[in-house]
Amino acid sequence: MVTSDHGAPVPAHGRTPEAAQPGAGDSQPGDDKIQEAVEVAAKVAEETGGLGRPGRPLDRRSPFFVGMTAAAGVAVTYGLVELLIRARGVLVLIGLALFIAAGLDPAVTWLSNRRLPRWTAVLIVLVAVLGVGAVFLATAIPPLTAQATLLAHQLPHYLHALRDPHSELGRLNDRYHIESRLQKLLTSRGSSIVGGVLGAGAVVLSAATSLLVVIVLTVYFLAGMPQLKLFLYRLAPHSRRARVILLGDEIFTKVGGYVLGNVITSAIAGLGTYLWMLAWGIPYPALLGLLVALLDLIPVIGSTIGGAIVTLVALTVSVPVALATLAFYVAYRVAEDYLLVPRIMGRTVQVPAVVTVVAVLLGGALLGLVGALVAIPAAATIRLLIQEITFRRMDRS
Repeated sequence: MVTSDHGAPVPAHGRTPEAAQPGAGDSQPGDDKIQEAVEVAAKVAEETGGLGRPGRPLDRRSPFFVGMTAAAGVAVTYGLVELLIRARGVLVLIGLALFIAAGLDPAVTWLSNRRLPRWTAVLIVLVAVLGVGAVFLATAIPPLTAQATLLAHQLPHYLHALRDPHSELGRLNDRYHIESRLQKLLTSRGSSIVGGVLGAGAVVLSAATSLLVVIVLTVYFLAGMPQLKLFLYRLAPHSRRARVILLGDEIFTKVGGYVLGNVITSAIAGLGTYLWMLAWGIPYPALLGLLVALLDLIPVIGSTIGGAIVTLVALTVSVPVALATLAFYVAYRVAEDYLLVPRIMGRTVQVPAVVTVVAVLLGGALLGLVGALVAIPAAATIRLLIQEITFRRMDRS
C-alpha cells in the first residue's frame, strides 16, 4: 500500500497507465517517486474515468507569463505586418474588386427590385460594363493596325531617304550620323532591347492577369454582396450592431453614388470630346472620345491627361485647331470641377474640394492609379466616421 501526497492510501489495482508497467533496466534514484506518481495517476483515472480535473490556472501576473505574452504579441504583430507587405499586391486587387462591386451594387439592387433574380441582374450589369470595354477595343484596334501597317510599308522609303544625301532625312543623317548610331545601338545593346521587349510583354501579361482577377472577384462580390454585408455587420458587438449597420449602409451608399456620378461625368467628357473632334475634323473621334471617358474616371488628373492626348492629335490638323482644343479642355476642366462635380456628386459624397485634391494626391502617391480612383470615397468614409463617432464623443467629453 502506497500513500499519496495527501496521505490517502492508493490501491495497487485498477487501471494502470503504461508508465507503470515494469521495464527492463536497473533502477535509478527517484524511481520510487515516479512509481508513486504513476499509481496516483491510476487512482485518479479510476475515480474520474478520464484524464482528471484541471489544476489551478497559471498566474497571469507572473513575470514569465507576462514576458511570454508580450513576446507572442510582438511576434504576431510582426507576422501580420510581414503578411500585409508580402500580400500587398493581392490585397490591392481584392480592395479594388470590392470597391467596384460596391459601386455597381446599386444598379444590381435596382434591377433586383424589378423582380429579376440577383444573378440575372449581376449578369446584365457585367455585360454592360464589359460591353463598354469591347466597344473601346473594337474602336482602337483598327486604327492601330492601320497605323502599324502604314509604318511597315513606309519603313523602306524612310531607309532610302535616310541614305539619300539630297533628302531632308539624308541631310540630317550626314550631320548627326543617325544610321551609324542606330547600327551601333542595335549591335551593342541588342540584348537589352530584346530584354526590354520581353519585360514589356511580361508587364502586359501581368496586367491582363490582374484584370481577370479583378473581374472574377467583382462578380463574386456582386453576387454575394447581401451575405457579405451581413457577415461584416456580425463582426460588431450585438449592442452596437444597429449603429454599425446604419453607418455601413451609408458608406456603401456613398461609394455607389460616387461611382455613378463618376460614370456620368466621364460620359459627358467623352461625348463632348467626340462632338468637338467631329466639328473640327480631328481624326479618330470615337476612339479618343472613349479614351477620354475612361481616363476621366480617374479624378483630378484623368481629364487632364485625356485633353493633352487629344491636343497632340489635333496638331496633325493644324496649330490653331490644337490651340482651340487646348482652350476647350481648360474650359471643360473648370466646368467639371465647379459645375458638374458639385451638382452630380456633391449630394452623395459630400467631400470638400480641398479634401478631394489632397485625398487624390495621397492616394496616388500610396497606390498609384488605384489609390487615386478610390481616394474620394475613402475620404468620404473617413469624414463620415469622424463626424458620427469622434466628434460626438469629443462633444460629450
